[in-house]
Amino acid sequence: MRRRSLIGLALGAAIAGAAVAAFVPRAGQPKQRAFTLQTVDGKPFRSADLAGKPYLVFFGFTHCPDVCPTTLFELTALLKDIGPAADRLTPLFVSIDPERDTADLLTLYMTSFDPRIVALRGDAGQTKAAADAFSAFYRKVPTASDSYTMEHTAGLFLIRADGRLQGMLDMHEPRETQLQKLKLLASS
Repeated sequence: MRRRSLIGLALGAAIAGAAVAAFVPRAGQPKQRAFTLQTVDGKPFRSADLAGKPYLVFFGFTHCPDVCPTTLFELTALLKDIGPAADRLTPLFVSIDPERDTADLLTLYMTSFDPRIVALRGDAGQTKAAADAFSAFYRKVPTASDSYTMEHTAGLFLIRADGRLQGMLDMHEPRETQLQKLKLLASS
């Protein structure tokens, strides 16, 4: 009886171990975040252009009344505060509003923020593919004035030089936490 109990325990432990192993992220290939968009100059910008470089991505739109400009202003200040480490990062602003965010409008909009922030745009399909690559959410929401606004993921995706997601930068976090996350990203 005792031997059967020990065999049962061993078998149970093996099954539990296998179940846990199935949920542990495996080392190896980072998630493929393939996308192709355009810069405001109309040049192609591909995810492959970022290989081996740490970068961050913010999805937003120029007609955003508060979250997007506030986030970009705060990112501008954070980049300044981390000093030379900021030069090792590639910050991206990806428009989720291809209908209204023309290259000219994006060019004008971005003059208010750090010039290292690269504004990108694409057609509807390219925009969706880019958002899907990061599991970012966005959708068009009609407004009472026969116009629309956009709901979207408000955090910034932090991607390490090896292509792995480091985490998210939330503008509601303490400033010191934000700075530490960016410094860590720059050193990846």
